[in-house]
Amino acid sequence: MEEESIASSSNSGLRQRKGAQYNGSQTETHSSVASDKAKLLSKSLLEKNLRPSASAHKKIRESPLSSDTIFQQSHAGLFNLCVVVLVAVNSRLIIENLMKYGLLIRAGFWFSSKSLREWPLLMCGLSLLVFPLLAFLIEKLKIRNLVSEKVAFVMYSAITTLAIAYPIYVIQRVHSALLSGIILLLFSVTGWMKLISYAHTNYDLRVLYLSGEKPEMPLDMKKVEYPESISLKNLAYFWVAPTLCYQVSYPRTEKIRKGWVLRQLIKLIIFTGLMGFIAEQYINPTIRNSQHPLKGNYLYAIERVLKLSIPTTYFWLCMFYCVFHLWLNIIAELTCFGDREFYKDWWNAKTVEEYWRMWNMPVHNWMLRHVYFPCLRQGITKEYAVVICFVFSGAVHEVCVGVPCHILRCWAFLGIMFQLPLVVLTKYVQKRFQSSVVGNMIFWFFFCIVGQPMCILLYYHDFINQEQGTMIKSQAKLNSQ
Repeated sequence: MEEESIASSSNSGLRQRKGAQYNGSQTETHSSVASDKAKLLSKSLLEKNLRPSASAHKKIRESPLSSDTIFQQSHAGLFNLCVVVLVAVNSRLIIENLMKYGLLIRAGFWFSSKSLREWPLLMCGLSLLVFPLLAFLIEKLKIRNLVSEKVAFVMYSAITTLAIAYPIYVIQRVHSALLSGIILLLFSVTGWMKLISYAHTNYDLRVLYLSGEKPEMPLDMKKVEYPESISLKNLAYFWVAPTLCYQVSYPRTEKIRKGWVLRQLIKLIIFTGLMGFIAEQYINPTIRNSQHPLKGNYLYAIERVLKLSIPTTYFWLCMFYCVFHLWLNIIAELTCFGDREFYKDWWNAKTVEEYWRMWNMPVHNWMLRHVYFPCLRQGITKEYAVVICFVFSGAVHEVCVGVPCHILRCWAFLGIMFQLPLVVLTKYVQKRFQSSVVGNMIFWFFFCIVGQPMCILLYYHDFINQEQGTMIKSQAKLNSQ
C-alpha cells in the first residue's frame, strides 16, 4: 500500500510539472502572438499616419504663449535663458566699470582710521554677556520665592533697558565707524530680544506650573520640565542657538558635519567679498555723485534711484544669503539645532504682508510670541495688533540704522510704516485680479526700485552733511584757539 501511494504521488507530481510546463509554453505563445499583433497594429498605424492624406490638425489647441495657456507651461528654458543673459550683461558691466574707473575698493567708509583702536566697542560687546547671567539670577530668585512677580518685572525691565541703552551710549560716545557700530548694535538687539523672550517664556511656564498644567512639547524632543529647565547649560545653549524664541527644549540633530560647515564658510567668505565689491564699486560712487533726493532736481533724483536699484538689490540678496542661509545654518550645524526654517519662499510673495511673514522667520516667530499674540490676549483687534507690530519694528529698524550713522532722521521708521498702506494695496490687487503674478510684480517693484535706494540716499546725504558740519565746527574751534 505504501509503495502504491508513493507511486501515485510521484505520478501526480510528474503530471503537475508537465501541466506547468504546458501552461508556461502556452503563456509564452499567447504573449508572442500578442506582441506580433501589437507590432502589426503599430506598423499599420505608422503607415497610415505617414501618408500625405493623414490629418495634421486633430483637435482645438492654443499657442503656448497665449493668455489661456501661458501659466500652464513649463518656462524652465526661458529661465535658463534669463540666467545666461543676466550673467553676460553683468559681466560686461563689471568689465566696463573696471576699465573706466579702476578698482575703487576702499575701507574708509566702513572702517575709519581709528577702527583698530575702538576697543570700547569690543569691551562693550563682551560685557553684554553679563545681562543673561542677571536674568538667570532673577529666575533662581523667583524659583525660591525670594522676590515677587512685580519685583521680578522691575528687575527685568531694568536689565533689558540697560542691555540696549548701554551699547547705544558707547557707539555715540566713541563716534564709531559705520560697520563696527552696526555689528555691535545688531549683536546687542539680538541679545535684547533673547532677554525678553527668556523672561516672558519663563513667566508663562511659572503660571502653568503653579496651575498644575504642562506646556505642549513635541514627542521627538527631549523632555525638560520647569523649574529644572532653569540652568546655566540651558541658558547658554539658548544664547548661542540661532533663534530668538526661548523654550525649554529644541529639536536637535545627532552630529556635526564638519565638511559641510567648511563648505559653507568658504561660501560665506566669497559672498561677503562680493558684497564689499558691489558696495564699493557701484553703490558708493553712485551715491557720492548724487544729490539729496528731497532737494534739487527731482528728475535727477529719480535717475539716481533707478541707477541704485540694481546694485542695492544684488547687495541685499547677497546679504540675505550670507546671514539667513549661510551664517544661521553654520551656527545651527555647530549647535546641532534642528529647526532650520530661517526663511520661507518670500520671493514668491503675492502681497507685502506675505513678504514680512516669510523673509525673516526668527524675528517673525519672536514678534508673534511676544508682541502680536499678547496684544490679541489683551482684547486688541488684529488690525491694531498689526499696526503695533509695525510701529515696534519701525522703531527697532530706526535704532539699528540711525545709531551707527549717528543720526536719527526717522527715515527707516517711516519706511516701515509706509508698508502698512502697501499691505492694503497689495491685498486689494490680489483680490481684484486673482493673480499671484500681479501682486508679486508690485512687491518686487517697491522692494527693488522705491524702498532701499531711497533710504540709502536719504541716510547717506544726512550722514555726509552731518560729518561735514562736524568738521567745519572743529576747524572753526581750532582757528579760534
